[in-house]
Amino acid sequence: MPPPAIEVSGLSKRYVIEHESRHDNLRDTLHHTARKLWRRVRWGTSFEREEFWALRDVSFQVQPGEVLGVVGRNGAGKSTLLKILSRITEPTHGRIALHGRVASLLEVGTGFHPELSGRENIFLNGAILGMHRAEIRSKFDEIVAFAEVEKFLDTPVKRYSSGMYVRLAFAVAAHLEPEILIVDEVLAVGDVQFQKKCLGKMQDVARGQGRTVLFVSHRLEALRELCTHGVLLESGSVTQQGDIESVLNAYVNSMASGQTASPRRHIQEIEQPSSVQHGKSLNLTLTVRVPESAHEAHMRATIYSDSGQPLVGMGTHLQADYVPPEAGKTHRITLSIPTLPLSQGNYRFNVALCNGPAGDVVLDRLEDVAQFQVIGPSPFALGRWPDRGSLVLNQDWQHQALR
Repeated sequence: MPPPAIEVSGLSKRYVIEHESRHDNLRDTLHHTARKLWRRVRWGTSFEREEFWALRDVSFQVQPGEVLGVVGRNGAGKSTLLKILSRITEPTHGRIALHGRVASLLEVGTGFHPELSGRENIFLNGAILGMHRAEIRSKFDEIVAFAEVEKFLDTPVKRYSSGMYVRLAFAVAAHLEPEILIVDEVLAVGDVQFQKKCLGKMQDVARGQGRTVLFVSHRLEALRELCTHGVLLESGSVTQQGDIESVLNAYVNSMASGQTASPRRHIQEIEQPSSVQHGKSLNLTLTVRVPESAHEAHMRATIYSDSGQPLVGMGTHLQADYVPPEAGKTHRITLSIPTLPLSQGNYRFNVALCNGPAGDVVLDRLEDVAQFQVIGPSPFALGRWPDRGSLVLNQDWQHQALR
């Protein structure tokens, strides 16, 4: 019996977050530095270091020719797992064994050199996989035809749209015949037809060619269609693994169960309407306890569709006149969207309390906590809604006869 294509044993990944205070003058800086040194001498460590475990004791196997779906809420550890499997970052504990060449398609922007053309990046990626130039040439026409970027082959990829970039990146990863193909939710960037095309190609890679695929997605139907087995991650740990249907059922149940209360929660209460009319205002009100360690606290919020697609991200760090709330106190923070541009349907919020000028250090995060429904009437003629997408934009169409 051949060995597993992917073998993960006791995998853990720890990040250390340091909270630094901002100082306005040399005296405060020297005072803060002296306090840090004293704390390290007295206690053996600094009070301003915080450990965050993105993964804890993760173990699973993927057999050759198997398609494994990895699911979990945002922040569950999926991206960290893929980065470790792709050799982008190292684990803190545990081991992985990969039998065969690995091609990864993670977030947009990885894997290609932005200054090189599409043509040059195809050969570069093939060389990284250990392929000879003649092997890459034999696949070149298939890659270009699949990606539909013939006219832009000699253009630097930094000029590509995100959709063009993803098309070429997927075509390269899938056609250069790696034994293991790792694909993240990045396919959500492409159009619907190309997504279907990619799913079909992944099926061919796994079932027709006997190669192994690890697929991360929030799209349950795509996971059902493509995957044979699944792994559910929650807070960095595997809580369910087995056949894909049982894993997806567990995932749906965990989403419906909501958030677990915790005395360490900084986001303490959320208020929002259960429904809102298209084009009207939407207010989301949060009661937040800002910890004393936060020197520049910010709020982030993301609206997701019912199928799990991120639609729009918002944050106080994007507002020029925003003054961060005072640390060590409880605040009432309100997000106001004056004119909601969403089509009718069901949506949900993810919210996070963050620290730092760019709001990039997460202090607390709640997912799927504020679900709401957008209702009519439609702003368009005959009461119709767009049959694609979730955003409804003001539009005006005109025509003029040329002859």
